[in-house]
This record gives sequence, C-alpha cells and structure tokens, in this order.
Amino acid sequence: MQLHIVNNPLTTKQFHRVPHLIYKGDKNWAAPLEIMVENTFSPDKNPSFKNGDAQRWVLVGAEGELLGRIAAFVNYDKAKTFEQPTGGCGFFECVNDQQAASTLFDAARDWLKERGLEAMDGPVNFGENYMNWGLLVDGFMAQGYGMPYNPPYYLNLFENYGFQLYFKQFSYHLDYTVPFPERFWKIAGWVAQKPGYTFQHFKYEEAEKFIKDFCHVYDEAWRFHEHFRPLDPQDLHDFLKDSKAVLDPEMIWFAYHDDEPIALFVMVPDINQIFRRLNGKMNFVNMLKFLYYKKTKVINRTRILIMGVAPKYQRSGIESAIFWCQEKLMKKKPQYTEVELSWAGDFNPKIVSLYESVGGKHVKTHYTMRYLFDRSKPFTRAPIIGAEKE
Repeated sequence: MQLHIVNNPLTTKQFHRVPHLIYKGDKNWAAPLEIMVENTFSPDKNPSFKNGDAQRWVLVGAEGELLGRIAAFVNYDKAKTFEQPTGGCGFFECVNDQQAASTLFDAARDWLKERGLEAMDGPVNFGENYMNWGLLVDGFMAQGYGMPYNPPYYLNLFENYGFQLYFKQFSYHLDYTVPFPERFWKIAGWVAQKPGYTFQHFKYEEAEKFIKDFCHVYDEAWRFHEHFRPLDPQDLHDFLKDSKAVLDPEMIWFAYHDDEPIALFVMVPDINQIFRRLNGKMNFVNMLKFLYYKKTKVINRTRILIMGVAPKYQRSGIESAIFWCQEKLMKKKPQYTEVELSWAGDFNPKIVSLYESVGGKHVKTHYTMRYLFDRSKPFTRAPIIGAEKE
C-alpha cells in the first residue's frame, strides 16, 4: 500500500474517484458535487482556515488500485475547548480492509499529533456540524442533503482502530401527508398569534439584517453548550453565497418578540434528489439538468438544517409556532411530502422531545466517534446539556 498526499491534479482526481468505487451500484448514495468538496479544502472558500488547517490523502494498492481516502483537519479555536485538544478526520472512504483503514487513520492521527492535538473526532466535517457529520450506523436509506451515508462495515473499521462513541445523532422523518397531532396545533396556533410575537422569512435584499439576527439568536441559544464559540457573520455571508442554488428563502424563518430576534429555523430542499443524477459533476450539461429538475419539482423532501431558540423562550412553545407558520407554506408547495428532522444529539433531550412531539419517526442514527491519542487516558462521552444544572 502507498499513501499519497492530495496535492496535484492526479491525486485530486483519485480522491474524488474513491467513493464512486465504494458505492458502485448503491442507489441510496448521492455523489456530492466535486466543486463543493474542493471548496471545503480551499482557504479562500472555507472560513475554518482562518485559524485552522487541513490535509488529505489517498491510499493506493500494489497494483495501482484505489483503496481509500481520508482528510484530517483542525480548527484551533474549537480544538482548545476540549480537555484534550481535539482535531477531526473525515471524508473517509475505504474498502472493507482493516489494514487499509488503519493506514488512513494513522496518517490523520500523526498529522494532528504534529500540530499539538491529543484526540480526533470522526468522521466529521471541516466546518459546522450540520453538514456531513457522523457515521451512519442505522437507517441505510436514501441519503439526504448534507447527511453522511456509508456502508455498514465502516463502524467495525472505526471501532477496531480504537475509536469510541462520543455521542449519538438521531434523525427523524415527518410525513407531511399525515396531519400533526391536534393538541400540537392548538398550542402552536395560540403561541404564534400572541401579542408581541412576529415571524419573518429570510430575504436576500435584507441579508445584513437577517445575518445580524441569526448571529444574535445563535449566540444566545448555544452559549451554554459545551465548546461554544460565537458565530462569525462572515461565515454566514459565505454560506449564503455558496448555497444560493440550494436555499429557499421561504423555508428560513425568524421569530421575534417585541422586535427582538428570539428564534431561527432553516430548512432546505433535499437537493440530493437532483445531485444523484449528476454524478458529482457540475459541467454545462449538468447545470442545464440541474435547472430542469429543479423547475420540474422532482424534489419531494426537505431537511431541517438548524433550529435554535434563545434560552428565555425555550419553554414558551415558540418552536411549535414556527412549525405552525411553516405549515401554511407547505400547503402552497404540495410537492414536498416529507421532512427530515436532523440531527438531534443524544446530549440534547429538548430537541429530541420536540421532534417526537410533532410526530417525527426515528429513522436514522449516526455516531460521532472519538479517538484519544494517549490510550491510557480515561474516555468520557459528551455531557448531557443542562444535566449539571439539575
């Protein structure tokens, strides 16, 4: 076996080729656009490079056959918030061979150790956790946009190397052809129409205002979470610019109380239902295909990327009110019949309870795994949010 750093056109091509070999014939897999993957590793496109770094490799067999790939990355701002400074590995794809997998994991581990890290999480993304984060262990169905998909044997490759479960991520599906529980709608409608509460869609012409409101809610909602760091407005500018073809402004909601932003909700069409037809390429022909399929409404699923509520309003029913507002929109877009509620960490029982209260059915489980470089140190799982206060 030979390990090659991805640093030229050949190795870059091989990096993108590996998953096509792993998932050949698997109809559940949707090839990510190569340009989107490349943007992850571009300092000009990925704000995680502001105080971070990344490296990637491909593994080639004795006969020149591709065996796997991996990337390692570190965001120093996040890494230092853990007891053991922690980096990440991701974009892992590998044949069912432990030696090959271990060779890839070793490369990521050694690269991170050289930069002062003491642990690595995987498989994760070099960015925020709402995209490409976690190892699928249950629910091997059609891959939703931004949600990881992998063969079942990957879990053994990670565990045999020494990775341990750090936290679970649950995904729920909501059948929009089935009415919500009546009691839920009564509460939601009552809250949504209370004096002082207003709800607005995102508008590109008012992007600066909504970015400011997003950061305000995000920082309020997540500041008590372990390893929190304030959101950089530039990150949102970059996200909006890169995701304009995917986003539907009417699926992005902000809730206000007396004009103060108190909640946010971001849902996106499952663009993988189109990407699955493009084979990872966005050339001129596929651009025409993309526009055609988007216009002909082949997408019938959506995915909730993120939902946050300021602590003061978390038990007020404002989450239900947002769903109540969203329901009116969904009735105007009947092509959407299913929503993926993702992902709810097992460390966050509040969001798990919310997804279940609207009738969501638990259909997928992902694991975020952690590997401590010092094998003698005690391993602890991610703490439950709020448990220390009860």
